[in-house]
Amino acid sequence: MRAPQNPRSAGAVDAFAEIMERKHVLTSARATAPYTTGDRFGAGDVLAVLRPGSLVDMWRALQVCVDHDLIVITQAANTGLTGGSGPGEQDYDRDIVILSTLRIDQIHLLHDAREAICLPGSTLFALEEELAPHGREPHSVIGSTSIGASVVGGIANNSGGTQIRKGPAFTEQAIFARVDEHGQIQLVNHLGIELGSDPVHILDRLQRGQWDAADVTPPPPDSTGTVYAEHVRRLAGSPARFNADPTFLHEASGCAGKLMVFAVRTRTFPLEQDRATFYIGTDDPADLERLRRTCLAADGPLPISGEYMSAHAFDLATEYGKDTYVSLKHAGSRTLVRMFALKSWANGVFAKVPGLGPSVADAISQKLFTLVPANIPTRLVAFRNRFAHHLLLVVSGSQRDATTQLLSEFFSAPEHEGAFFECDADEAESATLIRFGVASAASRFFVMHRSQAAAMVTFDVALRRDDADWLEVLPPEIADQLLQSVYFGHFFCHVLHQDHVAKKGVDPVALKQAMTALLESRGAAVPAEHNYGRIYPAPEPMVEHFQRLDPMNMFNAGVGQTSPRKRWA
Repeated sequence: MRAPQNPRSAGAVDAFAEIMERKHVLTSARATAPYTTGDRFGAGDVLAVLRPGSLVDMWRALQVCVDHDLIVITQAANTGLTGGSGPGEQDYDRDIVILSTLRIDQIHLLHDAREAICLPGSTLFALEEELAPHGREPHSVIGSTSIGASVVGGIANNSGGTQIRKGPAFTEQAIFARVDEHGQIQLVNHLGIELGSDPVHILDRLQRGQWDAADVTPPPPDSTGTVYAEHVRRLAGSPARFNADPTFLHEASGCAGKLMVFAVRTRTFPLEQDRATFYIGTDDPADLERLRRTCLAADGPLPISGEYMSAHAFDLATEYGKDTYVSLKHAGSRTLVRMFALKSWANGVFAKVPGLGPSVADAISQKLFTLVPANIPTRLVAFRNRFAHHLLLVVSGSQRDATTQLLSEFFSAPEHEGAFFECDADEAESATLIRFGVASAASRFFVMHRSQAAAMVTFDVALRRDDADWLEVLPPEIADQLLQSVYFGHFFCHVLHQDHVAKKGVDPVALKQAMTALLESRGAAVPAEHNYGRIYPAPEPMVEHFQRLDPMNMFNAGVGQTSPRKRWA
């Protein structure tokens, strides 16, 4: 066990062990490594990792943290891409405790599954499984769903994802603890469920789902989307969605871990079983933007999703994201969730072995899956070889004919170039999984080329809705510093992901600052949906939001490159 940095920390570990079994209070470097190391960024020392089994134990552990002047990072699956769910290399003035919520994973459905109460360890994957028999789906249905990300994490980070009609993950209904400016813990119940007044009684009833129907406020109107759809249609000179947008900041929503959230109440959506998927290719990125505007202006509901990837991203996904693609296609999300957890654990173990490092499991997986055939459908490969830019467009089945007509008329016009086809079931699944695989491909490339690379430099950027020149062309002085670049994203929202690998010898911090300045000069907002973590400096309005939530700076101190010190000193 690491010796405490702060004398006030003494005795805290014993106090935690009195609340939960000693085996759930982790203190060794090997045991805590999977929790203290981020998926891409962030790593640091902690006094302990706690694994409570109940909301009441979370509440009691928080009181110990207050009594011993500790920083608390409430963590679920630790799948964040910007290092915000673990410690960083910052000048902390107190010891850190990570409180892992994964054992507290209950989901309670309300109003014929039109809403769900999700406790802090519940995952999007579990929610998707819970809702499927009811013909419903959660906010997110691919992407972080398949690597075990939590529902509460998505809400806390305003995650957006592929769903054009739904917009960022958001709710005003949550129950959480905050520590006020006097150092007193407050339990705030804004779930819209009457549970009593005593915190222990409230949290116990909540975990057991013990309430009467009359104690619950009514659900919102049911629909397949939100008001966000009309927001996207307006081609304004501002981004559609981004982490600092005050529209989507409310208590737990957008809190970035500055509260201890015990549960969120989130709406669900009708599951559209009948969908049509179109694969679109062109060599001219301007044609994709013209098509985007044509679709946004068309009558009827918006597409379900519209995902962009370059031909280079396709290649990278099928080579360096092959394990993700094959696992999801042939074994399903449940297997991938387990593989992701196993890989994280193994990398944590290998990181402590001299001469091996923190990415051995990735390297092993990369080598093994080169032996496994990908079996990518022929028409997808043909479009990859024919076109530089690809768009995966998913619409409701009722829109199949209208979309076919729209695309036919669009590409028959002499001023447009490109082609499309409607996917069969195998092609639709394969294209979706390739696009999903892009998200991890650059990270794997970096792992496999560490001898040539300095660091990952990543962005999730929200472009202006009216930005016609959407595909970035980097100036030579920046492009020459990069070993690899890949572009992909949520095209109709104009939220794009850029994953770059900087060459050996390059200063990645200076490079990121220069690239950020280029994006912001175009009116773009950074970050769009992964939150600030340990790599983005939060703007002043966001810092003020964090300070209002957490005046003692006790929760996730230092997030957004803010002060990691008590009372924001």
